[in-house]
Amino acid sequence: MRREVNPQDTSRAQAFALWMKSPVPMVTLTKTFDVTRIYKMCRRRKLKFNMLLCWCIGRAASQMKEFYLLPEGEKMFLYDRLAINVIVSDIGGGISNCDVPYSDSLEQFCRDYDDLTQRTASTCQNINDSDAMLIGTSAVTGTELDSIVNQYTGIFNNPFLAWGRYRRRWLKTTLPISLQFHHAQMDGAHAARFLEQLQHVMNNPC
Repeated sequence: MRREVNPQDTSRAQAFALWMKSPVPMVTLTKTFDVTRIYKMCRRRKLKFNMLLCWCIGRAASQMKEFYLLPEGEKMFLYDRLAINVIVSDIGGGISNCDVPYSDSLEQFCRDYDDLTQRTASTCQNINDSDAMLIGTSAVTGTELDSIVNQYTGIFNNPFLAWGRYRRRWLKTTLPISLQFHHAQMDGAHAARFLEQLQHVMNNPC
């Protein structure tokens, strides 16, 4: 569920006033992550790498209040739960969007991820969760990428993470991930703390 809140009553009051009218309000940070633990966990437990990475993103984001706030138009909204938006290749040869509700339970998230993404792929129909704060993701795994920058217009204000193909080097697996966020939602320090927390979750997924 979401509800409108007065930006002046939140910790983002000053940032909201500074950035909501900016023509370029988005910021992108890119960090190279050590994904060795989750890579090995996927092989050992036969899990989808993208699913586990999305769960780790939700896990890290759920521990930061800034991820529950969304600036939209001239308003600020507060959500009580999160969902991960996944881009799915469908049977029509195109792509569709699927919103997977975040759960602290990896098993529950895995079931929802498999069920919803398979349904989206087979029907070519988007599955939207308008009551959840969406964290966008995009996996461009056709090549190794150093960074991804999405549209900077402020039309889509939700935080967005994107990555390419992971890199296997001897005993270590790494993956650069780009985080794009609206400056009214969080500052660089918040984003950096999230990225550090994401690495911690990847190191200790269960």
